Amino acid sequence: MTRIALLGTGLLGTAVGHRLLAEEIELGVWNRNPERCQELLNAGATSINDLKEVTANWDGVITVLRDGPVTRQVVAALGDLRGCCIIPMGTMGVSEIRALDLQVQQQNGRCLEAPVLGSKPQAISGTLLVMAGGDPELFEQQQPLLKLLAEQPLLVGPIGSGAATKLALNQLIASLTHAFSLSLRLVQQAGVPVETFMSILRPSALYAPTFDKKLQRMLDGHYADPNFSTALLRKDLRLFLEEAAAAELQTQGLQGLDTLLEQSSDRKLDALDYCALHELTLEPSPNE
Repeated sequence: MTRIALLGTGLLGTAVGHRLLAEEIELGVWNRNPERCQELLNAGATSINDLKEVTANWDGVITVLRDGPVTRQVVAALGDLRGCCIIPMGTMGVSEIRALDLQVQQQNGRCLEAPVLGSKPQAISGTLLVMAGGDPELFEQQQPLLKLLAEQPLLVGPIGSGAATKLALNQLIASLTHAFSLSLRLVQQAGVPVETFMSILRPSALYAPTFDKKLQRMLDGHYADPNFSTALLRKDLRLFLEEAAAAELQTQGLQGLDTLLEQSSDRKLDALDYCALHELTLEPSPNE
């Protein structure tokens, strides 16, 4: 039986863990907050208490951590990797994953980035979209594991290409959600029935399925039980802006969205579903 160490048990990490357990993978779990491992421990996972013992006891390591700096810190704590493959699935910048790759090599390991598109439902069903970056031979070696999480894992290029692809997709999540929120606000204030507007939008080339996915949440103001939070969306948009600036791209049009999302910082919206940015597209009244 394959033995996998899962470092990071947030929303996505926990879902990935459940999928691996369902596929009879022997799973070890670790989180900076040990309480967040309890759900997977109850499902049959083993607790990892000492990071320095991971590579001696487990065949591979998947990390699903908040960002690049945290991932590098946790991987550093593993010590000598003894040829182990590290598979980071959390979203990070291009420069961050390249720095992690170099660090992993210096720790005598190998790195295959594997950021994903999708969230808890797709992780549990094994239908995530995996966009791997790294050595083609290493990618082939990890196919059996990756295919437990994705129907058709893709190798998109060398280290860094997976991060760039993931950030490009997450930028679309932010931009499409923002654009839809503004359009929805305008037609509602003009007295156009929402379903009339949607009946025009759906058959058009302008339609994206995410609009219907988030429509009812926006109409009801119901943003609880997120699969992807507003705080993480803001983090990823800023990573995109940093990488786009480094690539000498014109990002002025996105700066306003970043400023808008900053308004959710340290507010309850941060922990809610990312479509809660709909609450930010309506100017508050002077008395608020």
